[in-house]
Parts: sequence; C-alpha cells; structure tokens
Amino acid sequence: MTQKTILVTGASSGFGKHIAERMARRGDKIIVTARRAERLTELAEAYPGLIKPIPLDVTDAAAVEAALADLPPEWQAIDVLVNNAGLALGLEPANEARLDNWERMIATNCSGLVTVTRLVLPGMVARGRGQIINIGSTAGSIPYAGGNVYGATKAFVHQFTNNLNADLVGSGVHASCVEPGLVGGTEFSSVRFDGNSEKAAGVYQDTQPLTPEDIADTVEWIIDRPPHVTINYLVMMPDCQSFGGQVVKRRVSN
Repeated sequence: MTQKTILVTGASSGFGKHIAERMARRGDKIIVTARRAERLTELAEAYPGLIKPIPLDVTDAAAVEAALADLPPEWQAIDVLVNNAGLALGLEPANEARLDNWERMIATNCSGLVTVTRLVLPGMVARGRGQIINIGSTAGSIPYAGGNVYGATKAFVHQFTNNLNADLVGSGVHASCVEPGLVGGTEFSSVRFDGNSEKAAGVYQDTQPLTPEDIADTVEWIIDRPPHVTINYLVMMPDCQSFGGQVVKRRVSN
C-alpha cells in the first residue's frame, strides 16, 4: 500500500486522535493539529517519524496559512485532509443560548473547516488526486431541541461537502462527509456541558453508543476506496438510536 500523507485537525483527542493513530499504525504519515500542544507531542512520540505535530487553532486563518506553508517539502503533498476540529457548546433553547457559544461553533465548525480546505485543496487539484473527509453529524439533518446553531453548522458541513464534489468532478479529488449519531468515549459532551461530567455521562447512560474507533474505521474505509469511487456522505448510528417522531405541542382543553 502506498504511503499517504494525511492532515487531521482536532487530533488531540476523540475522533481525530483515533484516526491519526489508526492511520499511523499502518505506516502513513500524519500531520496532526490541535490547540493542546502537549497532547500532540505525546502522539508524535508514540509514532516516531510518522506523526508531525503542529499546535494550531483552525479559527486563526493566518496561523493556518503560515503553518502549512512552513511544512517541510516531504510533508507538503497532502493526500488526505480530515476536517475533524469542531465542537458543540450548550443545549439551551435558542432564546437562552449564549451568543459567544454560537460564534465559537460557527468559527470552528464552519470557518475553520473552510479555511483549511481552501489552503490544502489547490495542491490536491494540481496533483490530480486527493480526498477531503469532513466530520459532520446526524444533527445536520435531524433537528433536536437545543441543537440550534450546532446542528446548523453541521448542515453547512454536509452541503459544503456536496458542493465541493460539484466543483471537483473529474479532477481526481473527492470529498466525503461522515455523519455519526450518538458516540461515546470522547470529550464531546463534557465540552458541551462546560466540564459537567455528571451531565455528560447522562447522555450515554444505559446505551451502547458508537465509539471513536468506529469513526476511525469508517474514515479508513473511505480513504481506501478506489480512485473512481466518491462517498458523498455516510450516516451512521448505534443500534440503540434511530429517528424520532416529530414533536407535537398540544393545548390543554378547558
């Protein structure tokens, strides 16, 4: 199998970390970015020569551009971009949500993803090959109370992926959106609930959710598709989850 150069954003924990580890174990070269430098260093030390850590906040466009421009020549030809950096903040109804939480989700989940994609994409097109794998969510197509802006950002990721493929048809470059439902074993809910571990644990109580390894396995499968195959989007849920009925607000008769 030909060694690939893969860029994974948000790789200090969760999906990103598992994806980086999985691909490094098979001998690919992984550029990992995240804000927590010490975690990236630990990851690089576990896979000497295969993981290049770059402390980075994807919402800082100038820093992203500089970091990619400073990559050594042997790391610059990125074959696969995994746009994993993202977060959910809060679960309040829209009229009570914090505006700064909304802005941060948009900046990370949408603007950061777009920035990294735009900077990596020209090289892929010039080489006539490449894959962009965006981590979306079932929240992008299935609304739920409190999901307001988080769900909207993931709807953006889904549609951005589709429109990338509309632009890239015949170029040898493909975009895919992986859209998981309930996934445990990450910091996702802890971040959403501002570190409230009890509240975060309640999300997964008495369930068997998907795991970060399930997501990493799916990403690897997409990466290994033949060059003529495009996976536009892939929705996945655990067996304990399915589509819910629509909410009906009933008035109490007098």
